[in-house]
Amino acid sequence: MIRAATAAVILSLTVGLTACRAQTPYTPVERPAPGDTVCGAPICGAEFLAPAFLALEASGDPDPARIHILQIGDSHTAGDQISGQVRSRMQARFGQGGRGILPPGLPYVGYAPRQVSVAMTGAGYLPAPLIAGGTRVPMGLAGGQGRLEAGDHLSLMPDPGAPLTTLGVCGQAGPDRGTLQIIPDVGLPQAIDFSRETAGPLCVEVALLPGDANLTLVATDAPVVLDDVRLWGKGGLSLSNLGVVGSTLMDLEGRDAATVEAQLRADPPDLILLAYGTNEGFDDGLDAQTYEQVLRGRIAWLRRVVPDAALLILGAPDGSRRRPPITGPERWSQSCGSEGDWQTPSGLAMVRDVQRRVSEDLGVAFWDWYGRMGGACSADRLAGADEPLMRGDRVHFTATGAEWIGDILADDLMSTYDGWRASRTGGN
Repeated sequence: MIRAATAAVILSLTVGLTACRAQTPYTPVERPAPGDTVCGAPICGAEFLAPAFLALEASGDPDPARIHILQIGDSHTAGDQISGQVRSRMQARFGQGGRGILPPGLPYVGYAPRQVSVAMTGAGYLPAPLIAGGTRVPMGLAGGQGRLEAGDHLSLMPDPGAPLTTLGVCGQAGPDRGTLQIIPDVGLPQAIDFSRETAGPLCVEVALLPGDANLTLVATDAPVVLDDVRLWGKGGLSLSNLGVVGSTLMDLEGRDAATVEAQLRADPPDLILLAYGTNEGFDDGLDAQTYEQVLRGRIAWLRRVVPDAALLILGAPDGSRRRPPITGPERWSQSCGSEGDWQTPSGLAMVRDVQRRVSEDLGVAFWDWYGRMGGACSADRLAGADEPLMRGDRVHFTATGAEWIGDILADDLMSTYDGWRASRTGGN
């Protein structure tokens, strides 16, 4: 009887506790406020964004042109969590202009871009080797190519509520290339012929009918090599993200110039976000002078190819790695964590210093990612928060963290635009 009574009490307490837990609402953890920037403003050198701001201002016209933002970078860009949040926020204000430019396939396992799902049947994706780890392979901005043999499929399934008016593709034409058939789930198929007497890059756009949503791209008669795919709407804003995991600015320098120029000129961006620096900063052999030469060279090249685009450098964010269990000379800037077991490579500070100096010297806007996320040791603090905003590696953001830092960047872009516009109109 005692056992039975005890069991009844335990059962009663268990049910009661379960009910309490079920009735306790989830309270989101308050996210950190943006930290201070090196220049005291949300974006340093905001006046250099005027060409992009003019495009944003024209979004209110009766028949506005599409506003195109292009972000190029490393894994922070490739995942589309940060860029996807910026895209959603800015499209909510300036209109839905389409998903923008995508890699032509599945660049890595788990690839899940926002606003569209991608699938491949038979087709392969060839990533370009990183400069430090292999020979240079001529490829475009995406850092990889979709290779479709006859009968292979590449499927694009945009999210509902994102009306499309145009599909674009960039690829490699030549005498041994075939035809790419575009098959929408509504409307008639269309064909893009990549067969040419002379080999070289080719970018083509086809109009879509109202109601066209899911699209299947099929190589019909011979191999087709794609460098990107493009999903556009009418007017509004689009934000393209082309990032490669582990890449550096040196990898961008290794892209095929003719292909990249064709890609950029097919749909010229109004604003280019250069989001490199993390992998450079973790390279213990990085030479500041060499890095500065590469950065200056890429900026000069972009200005030559797309002279009307504004440029914004996203400064290298904070990041840490575990203290190595070795003795001898070390290149670390400071210790982080309660026991100092996480340390920040001094190369990150060196990269940011070069980025700031070059941006000031060349008239390029600069966003202080490091300052906005909290400065020194912020990667460690964000990883150890009750609701972690960075992963345990102290380099990559969690989904919640990506949304948080993406909101900060979107807010900084839009508030800076508002200030620019107020200065032109006297606040009206």
